[in-house]
Amino acid sequence: QVQLVESGGGLVQPGGSLRLSCAASGSMFTINAMGWYRQAPGTRRELVALITNIDSTKYADSVKGRFTISRDSAKNTAYLQMNGLKPADTAVYYCHADYYIPAHHEYLEVWGQGTLVTVSS
Repeated sequence: QVQLVESGGGLVQPGGSLRLSCAASGSMFTINAMGWYRQAPGTRRELVALITNIDSTKYADSVKGRFTISRDSAKNTAYLQMNGLKPADTAVYYCHADYYIPAHHEYLEVWGQGTLVTVSS
């Protein structure tokens, strides 16, 4: 079973920056893709950014040019660098991973517990 641990959320002023981290732990698994989603009160969870095991990336239009997703495959960790933060970016950010268990020939997914990002002056 894979678990995700997120860190890096907090309070930041408009125009500021934050870096989120998401570390996957477990045994005998291969990460296929990791991504960040967010959910603000009263809204649906939405994709923010995604990175695959061949470093293909995808971004929501609202964050293009401001956010950058990256990964360290050796550490099974994904990062979300958020620059130029706006109040509209305020949300709980969730890490998500698609992974493969070779021993069981299973493709599975897992969510992190979420980390709150608040952009306010």
